[in-house]
Amino acid sequence: MTRVAKVELRGLELPTTLGTYGPHDVIPDAHILDLTLSICPDLVQIIADDMSLVFDYDPLIAEINRIAGQQKYETQEFLMTRIINACAGYAEITSLDIFLKKQPVLNGTGSLGVRLVLGVDELKAFRARESQIDEFA
Repeated sequence: MTRVAKVELRGLELPTTLGTYGPHDVIPDAHILDLTLSICPDLVQIIADDMSLVFDYDPLIAEINRIAGQQKYETQEFLMTRIINACAGYAEITSLDIFLKKQPVLNGTGSLGVRLVLGVDELKAFRARESQIDEFA
């Protein structure tokens, strides 16, 4: 079996404002991010208890928090694309699975989300395309 390493972030409530709502629309209480990042197994199976040997995800989480609170977004998809762009800035990340959901959806219940999975080749293509653009605005 091949070694696989993943960093999993679950249930992170983002400090964001998403969408435009009318007077009778359900306004979500929360926008929640699940993110799974594939990284090199050598960044998990380490020979010493030393931070320089692992993938430091704290700066990425801080960047995601900054992006989420930076502006009002009309769509979950654009916010997701900006988060993917932040992830793509880390060479250690080889693929990712991102899921962003809002809740509630109707009568105080349910969640509704969008998921995107980028494998190794798709993430490389995203990096190549986005390297020609500074930062999404």
